[in-house]
Parts: sequence; structure tokens; C-alpha cells
Amino acid sequence: MDHLSKERRSQNMAAVRSKDTKPELALRRALWARGVRGWRCHPKRVPGKPDLAFIGRRIAVFVDGAFWHGHPDFYWGQSGKFWDEKIARNQARDAKVNRDLTDAGWVVLRFWDFEVSKDVAACVDRVASTLAARGR
Repeated sequence: MDHLSKERRSQNMAAVRSKDTKPELALRRALWARGVRGWRCHPKRVPGKPDLAFIGRRIAVFVDGAFWHGHPDFYWGQSGKFWDEKIARNQARDAKVNRDLTDAGWVVLRFWDFEVSKDVAACVDRVASTLAARGR
């Protein structure tokens, strides 16, 4: 049973951001500070609307929330049937997006939100090395 009223729960859920989250903004700022340029944010024409897409080099970058995307350390079925099914759908969608992008010749980079928060420099290094490997 939820300890919050239906109205309060609705307010809480409405406040959850799907884009421009703190970890995503931190990654973008760190990439900019490193001199990495050329991405587009949430492009509608790229499957899955990645958080960042280097369209010319076909690199898609996602920053996934650990709860919402079902990281085993953060979601282990503790929130009931509705959330179990929701998280499972998110994971299935993520897998399909990864396949669709890979089949279309894209490289997919996925970071957990806590990875970005803990060591943004390592995430930037991974993006930069992928960009270098894909060439100009």
C-alpha cells in the first residue's frame, strides 16, 4: 500500500524527468569541457531518441536511471507487479533499441546514472575513445 495520497504520488511522478536529468547534464558539461562537440540531444529521427547522438559518426549515448531501467542493485522486484512489468517493458525496449541501432550501423553507449555521478571523467573517456575509433 502506498503511504502517499493519490494526488501526492501523481505530483511526485510528474516531477520525474525523462530528459535533461542531472547525470545527463553532467555528462554533457564534462564532454563540452573536454572539447568534445557535435552531438545532438534527443534526436527524434534516431531510434530510441538517445540522450546524445553523434549522427555523422553513428554513436548513440544513453544515460539510464538505475531504478527505471532495472539495474539489479537498484531494482529487484521490490515495488510490486505494476513496477515489475513497467521495468521489464523498459528493459525490453532498451534491448530492441540497441538491436535496431546496431543493425543500422550505430555504436551504442549506455551509462548508468550512478556511473556518471561517480566518475564522469571515465564516461567522457569512453565517449571520446569511441569517437576516435569511429574517425571523422
